[in-house]
Formats: sequence, structure tokens, C-alpha cells
Amino acid sequence: MIILGAVLLIAGLLLGMTLLITAGVIVLLIGVVLMISGMAGRAVGGRRHYY
Repeated sequence: MIILGAVLLIAGLLLGMTLLITAGVIVLLIGVVLMISGMAGRAVGGRRHYY
């Protein structure tokens, strides 16, 4: 999700599309939150580790 968010963010910046920039930031933040909660030892989506 982090990679997808970064790709959407870069594509939005290159194409000048605000919708892609917004979607990229949201997906990037969700990916970071899932990564941090997975690293903290919490089960994310029924899995012990989220990668």
C-alpha cells in the first residue's frame, strides 16, 4: 500500500491531478499506519505481521 500510495502521489504531481494526489496521500497514510501497527505486535487483518 505504501508503494501504491507513492506511485499515485507521484503520478498526481506529474499529471497535475488533485484527485490522484489526494488518493495517493490517503493510501500512503493507511499503509504507514498498518505497517506501524504490524511492527508493534498487533494483529492486522487477522495476521500477526503486515507486509
